[in-house]
Amino acid sequence: MRTLTILTALIGAVAAAPSLIPRVSPFSIAKPGGVDDIVITANNTLNGTYHSSTTVSKHAIQARAQAGHLPIQLVNNFSGGQVNAYISGLDTDNRVVFVRGDGSLVYPSSGGSSVPVPISTPINIALPAQGQSITVNVPIVISSARIYFSVGNLQFFMVKIPNGDGLVQPSQFNLQDPSSGLLWGFVELTYTTDLAVFANISYVDFVGIILSMSLSTTDGSGTQTTKGLGSSALTQICQGLVQQASVDGFPWSSMCIANSGGTLVRALSPGDYSVINAAAFQNYWSAYVDQVWSHYTSTPLTINTQTSAGSVNCQVSGSTLNCNGDNRGYAKPTAGDIWGCNSGPFAIQGGDNAVHAAVVPRLCAAFVRSTLLLAGGNVQPGLGQSSYYTVSPTNHYSRLVHQFEIDGRGYAFPYDDVNPDGNENASGTLASGAPNVLTVYVGAPPS
Repeated sequence: MRTLTILTALIGAVAAAPSLIPRVSPFSIAKPGGVDDIVITANNTLNGTYHSSTTVSKHAIQARAQAGHLPIQLVNNFSGGQVNAYISGLDTDNRVVFVRGDGSLVYPSSGGSSVPVPISTPINIALPAQGQSITVNVPIVISSARIYFSVGNLQFFMVKIPNGDGLVQPSQFNLQDPSSGLLWGFVELTYTTDLAVFANISYVDFVGIILSMSLSTTDGSGTQTTKGLGSSALTQICQGLVQQASVDGFPWSSMCIANSGGTLVRALSPGDYSVINAAAFQNYWSAYVDQVWSHYTSTPLTINTQTSAGSVNCQVSGSTLNCNGDNRGYAKPTAGDIWGCNSGPFAIQGGDNAVHAAVVPRLCAAFVRSTLLLAGGNVQPGLGQSSYYTVSPTNHYSRLVHQFEIDGRGYAFPYDDVNPDGNENASGTLASGAPNVLTVYVGAPPS
């Protein structure tokens, strides 16, 4: 089991400098609460239509009468503790639904309650022992779906929303969430009405229990695989974050969440950690942004839009970076803008033209990877991955995630697919219009 006590983590992280071992935990500690401690946000709510005042279950034979049939094999490579899986999403009527291990369906209901109501009907799929697997036949098409895995029992709730029923899912950054002390994670899944599959592993928000995937097909195109992170990656990432905190004094290690016993349960991205501590990295990027603005006041920045618009020249005038053909300019981004790539100057608005929509991801990626002041950084994207995260300030969470990925697959920030033409593929997505079996490995990737 990839757990370690706080003391072990610290010793491993600063073995070369024992005097740097702090006397208190550098990690944030989860303190699970109850219903009153749930924070409902767009991030942890799946909005569905209202279907009934009570929870409805459909037996496997009834469920299989509907369109769709996708076998999902769940492989237990986890070395400690009982692992449970949960398959949730929206059906074709946009109703919240869970698929149980026997292929039957559960449609949970809030009963009209504006206060979150726990789902009491069994929805967990207990995985067999390490080294064994179970296959669940998903009998319906399903969208906005997730396949959750946890060591222990995750808690899900239903709540009345203005236009229906909402599923309240575990929150990765609420330290008082009822599931906050558990090791958990998920893969994203869509199974379309055309019976196509799209499944994705992402580390944009956090790293939790280690998950990998493969997708076999029926059209002769072969098997696709995303291995993602290695089995010890959570420990390794948090050791790296402890080391980074000792180098620059920023609270990188606090992005790691441990339970009350000192066991690591997840590592948050800087953007997600800012929900817990908004001031922690508030000024982290300030000097770098000032240097970028100063440099590109006298030097042109070329953005290869990788579209029919080709390359466009950009330059700072006053306090704004302006790009040729772009419908509006870019103010200096804050730390929050850089972590999320979707706010401030990086928010794409209705009415923005194609040039703007192409510049935003490429400009933000250049900030996240700290390549704008490197030799050759005046062309974006132009430098390859060997140049990413090589200077500070940078996104050290993203750096460490990619360091411990086995196959380089799995986004570590929203625009991780921005790369020079023809180079690299950080996507953790598997997709096919002719799926056979989707296999998810928990605890360690396939050999």
